[in-house]
Amino acid sequence: MTTAEEILDELQALADEKQRAILSRFFKTGKGEYGEGDCFLGLKVPQTRSIVKAARRDVPETEIEKLLHSPWHEAKLCGLLLLVEEMKLSIPRKKEAPTTHAEKRLAIAEFFLKHAARANNWDLVDLSCEYILGTWLLYPLPDGSMPSREILDRLAESENLWEQRIAIVSTFTLIRAGEFDDTLRIATKLLSHPHDLIHKATGWMLREVGKRDTDLLRDFLEANHGKMARTALRYAIEKLPEDERRYWLTRRPTSMKSISGIAE
Repeated sequence: MTTAEEILDELQALADEKQRAILSRFFKTGKGEYGEGDCFLGLKVPQTRSIVKAARRDVPETEIEKLLHSPWHEAKLCGLLLLVEEMKLSIPRKKEAPTTHAEKRLAIAEFFLKHAARANNWDLVDLSCEYILGTWLLYPLPDGSMPSREILDRLAESENLWEQRIAIVSTFTLIRAGEFDDTLRIATKLLSHPHDLIHKATGWMLREVGKRDTDLLRDFLEANHGKMARTALRYAIEKLPEDERRYWLTRRPTSMKSISGIAE
């Protein structure tokens, strides 16, 4: 068994004061900023991943919980990435029944949700939630029924910024599986959100939908363009043709057919 204390010792042995200062600025840890109070040791993500790779399958839930409650950003990332590894191991293989390891997947998802607010910076959210919560939503529960997607709505309606970001970014796994309804529903719920981090995440997920179904993205923009924050809009239309991007950024005619070459 690998303990949280042993992992923390490894992390602290790699601490880098110069990198710590860089990361603290980059992740906005100053007073009044979104990452206020987040503490860094100064490791790069590949260094943290190497520690996770060596310890995976050998860290019990009680020790992962200690990592998630550490003041150190890199320790929380270790805990979340260990959960990602656990979820990967719980995905049924091609010849296995869909309910194989369902109890384990459920336990991992419930543990993640219990500690979701500990993913208190955008990279902690983005590197974990789609691979944990998003994956769990794609496979059946022990009784054969599918997990309720309403968990995404509850997270989106949370007062916690990070849980709200988890709600939209977790849908990336569903998007990859060709399922777009949840992304569009959660994006609609978050349209009036005041924070730039939610604008970026929402636009990002809409862009991913649009890469797979451009007409669906256009329909969403047609219905919601006037309600979207500028940042969310810019992210959402990033992969569209230049003339169409300009169209969405400048005005909103009654019909897209007035724009030559678009929506033919």
